[in-house]
Amino acid sequence: MNLNALDLNLVRVFDALLRERSVTRAGEQIGLSQPAVSAALNRLRHALNDQLFVRHGNEMMPTPRAESLAEPLRMALREIERVFQSTKNFDPAELERTFTLMGADFFSMLLMPTLAARIAGIAPRVSLRFLDSARGDVSRLLQEDEIDAALERPLEVSDWVSSTPLFDSPFVIIAASDNAAIRQAGIANGAPLPIELFCELPHVLRSIDGSMSGSTDEALAKLGRTRRVSLALPHFQAVALAVADGNYLAAVPRQFAVWAARTLPLVIFEPPLPIAVPEIRMYWHARHDDEPPHRWVRNQILEAVGALGFVESATTEIPGA
Repeated sequence: MNLNALDLNLVRVFDALLRERSVTRAGEQIGLSQPAVSAALNRLRHALNDQLFVRHGNEMMPTPRAESLAEPLRMALREIERVFQSTKNFDPAELERTFTLMGADFFSMLLMPTLAARIAGIAPRVSLRFLDSARGDVSRLLQEDEIDAALERPLEVSDWVSSTPLFDSPFVIIAASDNAAIRQAGIANGAPLPIELFCELPHVLRSIDGSMSGSTDEALAKLGRTRRVSLALPHFQAVALAVADGNYLAAVPRQFAVWAARTLPLVIFEPPLPIAVPEIRMYWHARHDDEPPHRWVRNQILEAVGALGFVESATTEIPGA
């Protein structure tokens, strides 16, 4: 093919279409109008002698030819970005980019408002997008640049994935403030729940894959005990709402429990047995290790986590105890 028929903007359009599967959304991502994206797509089709994207319902689906070009062109774009970024001083105030993060609703509620406000004051043309953990495999999403970073519990990832610790997230137990069994037992807020009561009452589990067991069950099994998981939900907020309105218990991250108890009729207790404490980490593709915008947004995440006190709150006393 004639390389004179291509320019960098066409490659950016191609990459955006692969990500968004929509002419309108692709244009929004790279700052082009819908007609401009359509015109660029027509030029690409002519240059490559392939349809590249065909409409299927409301989406533009890539052809096999487009899929084969996806990763090489994406890597080439990143390399071009690094080349030019290394020759000039990075100024976040001039940055125009969308960063996509992924994690549990824990982060969308507790971290993202603070992070968004922080970034808006420094880089007003930067946009943030947050995807749920259930979106898929972290390594694949990082490899395909569908996400810039994942905020997750310890994961088995590819060796080209970089990571850094964010904070420890010990579990506590939440219950409705009017839970009759707990009130009758006279257990003070912040005290450990008796293990007999813990195993007797029904539990709600946060589960993104529908499984009905987790690390709490593994800890109980070591003691030869079990609990009754009566409800599995995909989000921490849904778990908290179910507990507040019912007779359930739930083991949730300490930081989330303290936050949820500010607005819901919940009480917090220490677990009656040791439960493994997950270290929450931030994961990203190693190709972005030294990329100035990516490094900058990672630092913003670390500083926002620090400002919210997630590290300190892992060991501080439960409020009201």
